[in-house]
Amino acid sequence: MDHTKGSGAPAEPVADARRAPAAWAGLTALALLVLFTGALVGLFGPLLAIACDACQDGVRTPRHGDALIAVARGAVPLVTLGTVLGIFLPRGGAKAGGAGLGVLVLLLVVMQALSA
Repeated sequence: MDHTKGSGAPAEPVADARRAPAAWAGLTALALLVLFTGALVGLFGPLLAIACDACQDGVRTPRHGDALIAVARGAVPLVTLGTVLGIFLPRGGAKAGGAGLGVLVLLLVVMQALSA
């Protein structure tokens, strides 16, 4: 085996991992979007789930009411907080924000399914 290749060569310079101000502004805007979406899903998701046009008082009793509340008060805030923290991690960024927004939309669909 020839160990001369790469063994004595100086290390390549590491690219500067700091983010530009424009990147910080974009990530901040994404974090605000995640916070806004999390608030909407957490506050209005259960209301949308129990709304009923055909019901006399406009509200239906969900089959899995406890699970609906657990998702709205437990899972949505945890996903929102985890996503915002993931956005500002050095390797997180927009991927974490996109995944978090997707999970929030999925939780909204789960809330709708729990009330059916």
